[in-house]
Amino acid sequence: MGTLDGLTIAPYIRESRRIKALFTVTENHVGIDAREAPVGAEQFHDSVGVGSYRIDLHPSTAPRNYVDIANWPFQIPLGSLIPQRVKNLLPACKNIGTTYITNGCYRLHPVEWNIAESVGALTAYCLENDLSPRGT
Repeated sequence: MGTLDGLTIAPYIRESRRIKALFTVTENHVGIDAREAPVGAEQFHDSVGVGSYRIDLHPSTAPRNYVDIANWPFQIPLGSLIPQRVKNLLPACKNIGTTYITNGCYRLHPVEWNIAESVGALTAYCLENDLSPRGT
């Protein structure tokens, strides 16, 4: 770690600030035990991508310092990329409309890259058609 006491020189911030989106993905949409629906994650009518990674959390308090929750391969809903209030901002990675729990599976690099590509496509579409992401 580069220090004598075993602590890092700078803090590692795993958690990103997230937008308050038009739609928030919850564990009830992707978690195996949380879903009352048949097999599979929620199918979103506005899906812009897919991902598949277990919900893993690293809380900083004892006694439970690791949480691993099984989930289904999931979709990325467009509504989770669009802020409720702010008009000139779109997320680019793990800062979409998720909860603390579901951020555990949406924060991985392949999903982040998919989110960034989707936001790039959304931005280009809006600019070419003189629209806002919310359509207002």
